[in-house]
Amino acid sequence: MIPDNPRAIVRSSELTRFRLAPNPGPMSLHGTNSYVIAGPGAAGTVVVDPGPLDEPHLQDLARAGAVELILITHRHADHTAAAGRFAELTGAPVRAMDPAHCHGASPLVDGEVIHAAGAEVRVLATPGHTSDSVCFHLPHDGARGSVLTGDTILGLGTTVLDYPDGTLGDYLASLDRLERLGPATVLPAHGPTLPALDTIVRAYRDHREDRLGQIRSALENLGPHAGVGEVADAVYADVDPAVRSAAELSVAAQLHYLRSSPD
Repeated sequence: MIPDNPRAIVRSSELTRFRLAPNPGPMSLHGTNSYVIAGPGAAGTVVVDPGPLDEPHLQDLARAGAVELILITHRHADHTAAAGRFAELTGAPVRAMDPAHCHGASPLVDGEVIHAAGAEVRVLATPGHTSDSVCFHLPHDGARGSVLTGDTILGLGTTVLDYPDGTLGDYLASLDRLERLGPATVLPAHGPTLPALDTIVRAYRDHREDRLGQIRSALENLGPHAGVGEVADAVYADVDPAVRSAAELSVAAQLHYLRSSPD
């Protein structure tokens, strides 16, 4: 999944290719995967998450085919920073769940079916990582279909909940929704392609339940009103300092979930 040539546009499924954006980091892993969708014989393309504002990256995406539409999985800058420039470069409209990230088009609607570039793209609202997170289901991409999961499901590790915008209750409901799509191919915005979405979702849910158990134990030791920092020290003691703030966001989301849930 990580191309030898970072400028290459690599096949990721029957209907998709991707280019790895040059923005590696503790939160973006190897970088943002910008996807190009096109059906068999289609002259046009749909580009998902043009990524950071990097002109060579955008030029390469534009050369992959005449861009008909630009889609955004969620608001974070490593997915959206280039959207305006890419719209200018290609003349294609940008659609996102959040109107603030749309250019020349209306916001996405949950359950909407988009027909573009010879492909069918179904919009699924999957809040949790952020409130505006969406996934894009390609039901005819191979025998089992595929899902572009943005940051809702990653190719490596687990997803940070950008609390208070993203909440654990929403995220768990989104996992339930994704699991119902069955063993579709997972096309994440960071990390490698994965098989069997339903299996990955169950592993993600198990991880969340394990973390909730650890936080419950920490609260038993620290007291029910322990703060985020105290709980993070207990549960994420070995976390890399570079991602400490992300760990604290996840703790805050989990404390909110536990404290707002009925006994």
